[in-house]
Amino acid sequence: MQYLGIQQQITRNNTKSVLFLLAFPLLILVGVYVVLYIASGRDIEQTNTSFLTIIPTILIGVAIWFFISYFFHTQMIQMATHAHPLERRDNKRIYNLTENLCMSVGMPMPKLYIIESEALNAFASGINEKTFAITLTRGIINALNDEELEGVIAHELTHIRNRDVRLLIVTIVFVGIFATIANVAFRLVLHSNLLDSRSSKNISGKGGAVVIGLLLMVILVMVVFFLIYLISILFKLALSRSREYMADAGAVELTHNSLALASALRKISGHSAIEEIDNEEVKELFIDYKAEGLRALLATHPPIEKRIAVLEQY
Repeated sequence: MQYLGIQQQITRNNTKSVLFLLAFPLLILVGVYVVLYIASGRDIEQTNTSFLTIIPTILIGVAIWFFISYFFHTQMIQMATHAHPLERRDNKRIYNLTENLCMSVGMPMPKLYIIESEALNAFASGINEKTFAITLTRGIINALNDEELEGVIAHELTHIRNRDVRLLIVTIVFVGIFATIANVAFRLVLHSNLLDSRSSKNISGKGGAVVIGLLLMVILVMVVFFLIYLISILFKLALSRSREYMADAGAVELTHNSLALASALRKISGHSAIEEIDNEEVKELFIDYKAEGLRALLATHPPIEKRIAVLEQY
């Protein structure tokens, strides 16, 4: 893939950040409106009244959640990955490689963390210079030689320089918010209508018809939220698939050694899974992430074999 250049890439990602900040809350509001419409029996006037009443609560709740997740994501990621700071005295090799790369492009040195796992993987995180960080597993440090490790670190530094990490954090936060709201809204609709069905059965004796109507309503709600959740995932895919190719190209620009990164990816392939990490959104930050099951159909990472093939063509 053609590398766009650092400033052009940063500008494009900043624009995307603004668009995602606007698109995700709008998507949440659309989902809530549709649920209210279904719950009201397709009464537009009642739906509009309820929607206007609930909008401030939703927006305030989303803003609070976003603030907490956005500004405390570093601590959350560290907890999810069990990462801890990598001290200079424990691994001068990593510090030297990182500092040399940073000095070559005049960028501040990010913080370094390590995950005590034999898996081979790494990721970048952070939203600004105070929180930018690169996290490496013990396995990748031990398995790669200096040139290969330099390529991996350069890949992660490119994510930081391009502001990819900030953009991905935005999408992860909002997809998480949406998934939770969707789940809560579904349970509330289900619970409230179950109560209504019992009341209707006792009063009118038409419990069967009410139950059928309830089931149809639940199915409609599930379909609506599935479609909107799918759209939110597609938003994330719009930036995730290309960012790995871009970071690979940026690493080559930094190191002038495409074969070293290709060799590193070849060693990483098949040995990147960290069993101790359960959070799928956090796994999407890593240099290699192979989704399984339904998630594989919406993979955020291109196949590592294709990335290696592109690198070998430089």
